[in-house]
Amino acid sequence: MTRHRAYVGMGSNLGDRERTLGDAFDALDRIPATRVAARSSIYVTEPIAPSDEQQDYFNAVAALDTALEPRPLLEAMHEIEEHAGRTRHHGVRNAARTLDLDLLLYDDHTIDEPGLTVPHPRLADRAFVLVPLAEIAPKCVIPGGGPARALLDRVADQRIARLPSRESGSGSAGASSAGQRSSGT
Repeated sequence: MTRHRAYVGMGSNLGDRERTLGDAFDALDRIPATRVAARSSIYVTEPIAPSDEQQDYFNAVAALDTALEPRPLLEAMHEIEEHAGRTRHHGVRNAARTLDLDLLLYDDHTIDEPGLTVPHPRLADRAFVLVPLAEIAPKCVIPGGGPARALLDRVADQRIARLPSRESGSGSAGASSAGQRSSGT
């Protein structure tokens, strides 16, 4: 059985965002023929279309080892979103959501099909995906875009802060821009 490495971007800005992402990591791990190989930290970011009506997003990235092909994997991800209470508003972008799961990368494949584009078309422009991706896969190369870490300068003006881990019980998440990350991430 061929195993593939996929990266999934995760976001939530409704309800208990940290718990929602934790549950999503667990749900991804329960997809048949799939396991979560790595989990990024959770990051706090402002919505793409900030408004008084939306609170900040919590974002993370999961690395998956899977035997599933891209379309069945995406369908399983949509089921997880629906289970978390996500409702899709067709034609409405950047709406608040309980859970958003995006297939960012699938091996080094480039896919352009109706409803499935890999690499994710806005991956290189968003700190909330690049920073956690670079954290768990520092040598990751985005097809057609280059090394993920090299793209961080493009999003240096976007506010992003690591959420302190509940396990650590200490520390604080200092706000920073994506370009001011420490070398440890």
